[in-house]
Parts: sequence; C-alpha cells; structure tokens
Amino acid sequence: MLSPKRVKRRKQMRGRLTGKAYRGSKISFGEFALQALEPAWITNRQIEAARVAITRHVKRGGKLWIRIFPDKPLTQKPAETRMGKGKGSPEHWVAVVKPGRVMFELEGVSKELAQSAMRLGAAKLPIKTRFLDRTEELGD
Repeated sequence: MLSPKRVKRRKQMRGRLTGKAYRGSKISFGEFALQALEPAWITNRQIEAARVAITRHVKRGGKLWIRIFPDKPLTQKPAETRMGKGKGSPEHWVAVVKPGRVMFELEGVSKELAQSAMRLGAAKLPIKTRFLDRTEELGD
C-alpha cells in the first residue's frame, strides 16, 4: 500500500473537491493513460487494486507509472462513540483527484492491450475515467 513515510501534521482538514486539475492533466511518461473525469478521494487500496489489475492484464509487460499518491490522512471515530471529544485518529490515506487528472500511464504494449488493461483498472476506481493516447493528444 502507498502511504507517506512521514508527514508534517497527523490530521488534515477535509478541503473542497471543486475545480479542475491543471497540473498532471497531460501524458508525461507513457504512451497511454487513464484520466479522471470526476472529482474524488481515491484510497491507497483502490490505487493498489487498479495497479494490480493493469499489471496482471499486460502480464507484467511494458512499464506502468502511477501519477497519483495518497498523501491526505482520513480520520475516523470508533463505532458507537458519542459526539464531541475531538477528532478521530487517522485510519487510511487518500489521493485528492480532480477532473482531468492523469492517474496511470502505460507504455511498451499495443493500444488494444493497453485499452483493455486500463478498462480493468478503471473498474477498481470509484469514478468515471477515459482512456488517452499520446498520439491523439498531440493532434488536439
């Protein structure tokens, strides 16, 4: 699972999920990419599940880049606890993903194989996504 080695503060505020991703919205490393179309918090488990699905489908061929990192702690209070008495303890880590953010990149495989692998990876994520191709992106 992905998680930060150390953080400046143990607990963070929730923040807002408005706006679009301007940074990280272009293909930088690979030939094919999976881009988010909705805002969401993606957990470290979801990122790992998508990564495993993509790498297994391409039979560990090609190279995969994970362009998101879960660096936001989510807290949770124990079950059946009364209100008050402060904020809960950090339970898991999430990556803040906004529309337009490239989450995974892949190279070294055919377009058909990359498309089917990214479809399997997208099924593990809680948001709508789209498949990007570097050659089509340059044409835009």
